[in-house]
Amino acid sequence: MRYHLTQKSSNAKTGPIPVSTTSSDSCPVSCPMHDGGCYAKSGPLAPHWAKIDKGERGMDAQSFYDAIRALPEGQLWRHNQAGDLPGIGDTIDGDAMAQLIIANKGKRGFTYTHKPISNLDNWSWVALANNEGFTVNVSTNSLAEASKVSEKYTLPLVTIMPDGTMEKVTLDSGATVVVCPVQTGKAESCATCQLCARSNRKVIIGFRAHGTAKRKVINIAKGK
Repeated sequence: MRYHLTQKSSNAKTGPIPVSTTSSDSCPVSCPMHDGGCYAKSGPLAPHWAKIDKGERGMDAQSFYDAIRALPEGQLWRHNQAGDLPGIGDTIDGDAMAQLIIANKGKRGFTYTHKPISNLDNWSWVALANNEGFTVNVSTNSLAEASKVSEKYTLPLVTIMPDGTMEKVTLDSGATVVVCPVQTGKAESCATCQLCARSNRKVIIGFRAHGTAKRKVINIAKGK
C-alpha cells in the first residue's frame, strides 16, 4: 500500500489544504462503485492514482505518517481524495489505522470510508478515530441506506444523492441530510466550509452525483 501527500491542493473544490491519496488496493470490493462509477478512476485524478499504484509516485506508510506528523499544529487536511482507510479490501488494518490516528494528533484530518462498518472491528476503528480527532465519515450510497445506518450508528455520515434533490431532506429515521455547501455555492471550498471535518455535527452531508460516471452514480443513489 502506497501513499502520496500533496502539501497544497490545486483543486478549487478542496481549496489549498494538504490532500492525500492512497493506492487503490485499499478500496473495499463491497463498494458499489468499485467496478465502475468511482470519480477517481475515470476523471482527471485517474493518472495520478495510477502512478501511485505502480509505485512511480508516493511513499511507504511510515514516511506518510511522518509527513502527517510534520504538518503544522491545527492543520486541516483531507485524507484520501482517492483510496480508502489502511487495509487491503474490506477490512481495516488496525495497526496501520492506529499509526494514522496517532500521526494526526494535533491536526484536523478528515476522510471518508466505504469499508463496511457492519464489520465490528471496522466500526471500532472508525469510532475510535472520530473520538481521537481524526474525522472519518462513513459513506452510504442512497438516502434509504443513510436512513438505516443513522438509526443504528452514531457516526458522521455522508451519502450520494441524485441531481435535483432538495438541499435539505428529512429521512425516515428523523436524521437530516444537507447537500454539500460547496456544491450549492454556500461555501467556496472544503478549506472554508469544514463541515465534513466536524465529527460531532448533527447532519448527514449529501453529495450530488458528479463526474464522468455520473449516470451510474445516480442509479446507485436510486437503489438501482
